[in-house]
Amino acid sequence: MRRYLASLAVAALLLGGCNGAAAGDPAAGAGAPVQGGRLTWAIETEPITFNPHQYAQAKARLLVWNSFEALLTHDDKGGYLPWLATSWEASADGLTYTFKLRDGVTFHDGEKFDAAAVKANLDQLLVAGYAPSVATTQLKHFRDAQVIDASTLVVHLKQPDVLILDFFASPQGAQVSPKSLKSPDLKAGGPSVVGTGPFILDRYTKGQEVHYTKNPAYAWAPANAGHQGPAYLDEVTYRFLKESSVRVGALTSGQVDVIEGVPATEQELVGSDRNLRFAKQLNSGTAYNLYFNLTHAPFDDIRVRKAFRDAVDVDAVLRGVYRGTATRAWSILSPSSPFYEPSVEKTYGDNPAEANKLLDEAGWSTRDGEGFRTRDGERLTARIVLSAPFVRDKRDILAQAVQAAVKQSAGIDLQVKVVDQGTATDAIAKGEFEVFDNSRADTEAGAALNLIVPKGAPINRHGYVDPELERLVAEAAATSDQAKRKAAYSTVQKTLIDQAVLLPLYAPADQVATLLKVGGVGFEPTAGVPGSAYNVWIGR
Repeated sequence: MRRYLASLAVAALLLGGCNGAAAGDPAAGAGAPVQGGRLTWAIETEPITFNPHQYAQAKARLLVWNSFEALLTHDDKGGYLPWLATSWEASADGLTYTFKLRDGVTFHDGEKFDAAAVKANLDQLLVAGYAPSVATTQLKHFRDAQVIDASTLVVHLKQPDVLILDFFASPQGAQVSPKSLKSPDLKAGGPSVVGTGPFILDRYTKGQEVHYTKNPAYAWAPANAGHQGPAYLDEVTYRFLKESSVRVGALTSGQVDVIEGVPATEQELVGSDRNLRFAKQLNSGTAYNLYFNLTHAPFDDIRVRKAFRDAVDVDAVLRGVYRGTATRAWSILSPSSPFYEPSVEKTYGDNPAEANKLLDEAGWSTRDGEGFRTRDGERLTARIVLSAPFVRDKRDILAQAVQAAVKQSAGIDLQVKVVDQGTATDAIAKGEFEVFDNSRADTEAGAALNLIVPKGAPINRHGYVDPELERLVAEAAATSDQAKRKAAYSTVQKTLIDQAVLLPLYAPADQVATLLKVGGVGFEPTAGVPGSAYNVWIGR
């Protein structure tokens, strides 16, 4: 955690404020904040939706917080600060949370923000089929919300759940105008769905860009926002440039002012360019993991799961794809998490001899004409289906590198497909996969584990069921004792590795680069993803 906070401070120094330092020139800076101007920012991922309740892509967080806000926000130590709430208080039994709300806050459409609006958002999130993963995980212990007066909301829980505060600081807990909640385009989002934020989403061209204008009435930034009052920028346009080389070229040629997602092949070049600033930050939450489907062959056999892991030299694969810029992962959680369990490091992997021994023992002892292992005439095959909207950091190339490694080292046929979201969702629903990939940028490790570990949880596609782990995850969510939570999550991590439920690959990170005239670009506290444009300015 200390390393994480230190790197966050370095990133903020590199990219924000008048003390910022340009790569290669510590004395250079963007100067004092400047009011006005238009900024163009190239991003890697186009959001599936602009409705924060439907949020699912870590790369979309920087857009969410432009126009939407939550009751709470995170500080740089993983704690909470007031935002649209001015204070909160938990009852002694942990079943009641009382929120005092800001006065004078309005949504972009003129609707008043008050306790009734927050209750309307909570009610909407529980509508069947609207946000099922939120309803079954983040709000699974939510009982009801009671409006005491315009500025007081009382939330009742079915059982203690300290993660409820993380929900109220998350994109899914962001506040949408009650009028917008009736929009026919609610799930898709876009200009018809509005919040209270410093920018107003006024134009979206699918596949090309999204445009925001300053909210001139904005006056309720949280204490750690960098400044108060309206945003510095008058306008900001985010261009969707999927190809990393295109993004870098657009920056170096001055077509855009900021980019996120600097590829490994370009980081050294961008970082040493005296005309640019560059910084990167590890995300919180989980690592980027490959999970095995334990519900059917071949990974219902732990020997085959362990063999797959031992067949991969992860360090070599990461060097080949990311040129030494990726941080190796060993556990389900990112090493930036305060709950990370380091004892699992170097306990598996890169052992082809053991991989082949295990496969022989499991009966996959013969090979076909292409060198793939077989058993009873059937090839040892595993399918991984990647959803295109969620592919970032060259993960398709990484999957191909793993594909080559398991074939060469152990004769496993890993079949990689990159498909549209609908096709991927259909394949997952039908169980037509043996491996799936996932990473999460949750600000709270418990929030991520609640989505992945319990039976029936939205990301428990691996099918591993362990009542003891479910009990530990539930108990950790019910206590504010950090030592008890750490002990519980430590056991969870060690068990998942011991049972070979997953193969951790790397800790996701975000990279941003800017022209020298741009200041105030930084990363979200705790989450480690690029922040919104609120504190950004562009010099003249």
